[in-house]
Amino acid sequence: MDVTVLEVAPRDGLQNESEIIATAAKIRLIERSIEAGLRRIEAVSFVHPQRVPQMADAEAVMAGVPRVAGVSYAGLVFNDRGLDRAMAAGVDEINVVVVATDTFSHRNQGCTTAEGIQRWHTLAKRAADSGLRRTVTIAAAFGCPFEGEVSAATVLDLVRRVAEAEPDEIALADTIGVGTPDRVRTLIAGTAALAPAAALRCHFHNTRNTGYANAIAALDAGARVLDASTGGIGGCPFAPAATGNIATEDLLYMLDRMGVTTGVRMDLVSETGVWLGDVLGTPVPALLGRAGGFPSAG
Repeated sequence: MDVTVLEVAPRDGLQNESEIIATAAKIRLIERSIEAGLRRIEAVSFVHPQRVPQMADAEAVMAGVPRVAGVSYAGLVFNDRGLDRAMAAGVDEINVVVVATDTFSHRNQGCTTAEGIQRWHTLAKRAADSGLRRTVTIAAAFGCPFEGEVSAATVLDLVRRVAEAEPDEIALADTIGVGTPDRVRTLIAGTAALAPAAALRCHFHNTRNTGYANAIAALDAGARVLDASTGGIGGCPFAPAATGNIATEDLLYMLDRMGVTTGVRMDLVSETGVWLGDVLGTPVPALLGRAGGFPSAG
């Protein structure tokens, strides 16, 4: 089985930090990720700098990243202005988020879920005309911090509606880390049935120690792209306690021991996690940098 690990530390990882990280450090994080073998990287977010100050230097980051054959840079986009910026900055793919509940959607994007779907349709058409790869992410697909449970029927109805714009990829996001493997299997199976032409991707947080179990459940159900953040940093600034992306290095260790091919060197990612902790001034949550890989005999 071949699996793509999509690195999100430069965007989803850093957006939740209280201190502004230097542009040069962000670029170096991306360079180190590429050196380790990661080939899809969510590098930036094109949002208003007052909303997410950590992403205010998106253009400067994209101007400084290496352009390497086979490496695809993604940018998070919320509206037409964001898409204009993304295209001018030279991203290879866009990620548009549709939030599963109105309350969280208002807090995160300033619109209802229905308005978010319409925005996605508009952005998807423009991006397709420009030749960009298009991912739509359904956020809070496993639960909302404000409205509570989100039914599988609600999520799958959203899948049906966003699939009308023919996305290249549909991602299901456990934004606050409340998902469990049984729900993952249900939503992946339902998404595959409703949108058979779209690649399936999952974004998990390990807030309650279910992220890695959910990742394996997603692969068993047919997903082949998993988001992860070096060091396990990150979260959503608009959701209480939405911390702890699954760590790229810890995910790689598990996949490697299972014989799953990713093409990524977990030792280099682990070293980057330790380096990232120095940049942030605090140890990262990932465990591989502390425990090391599987111990050699003797």
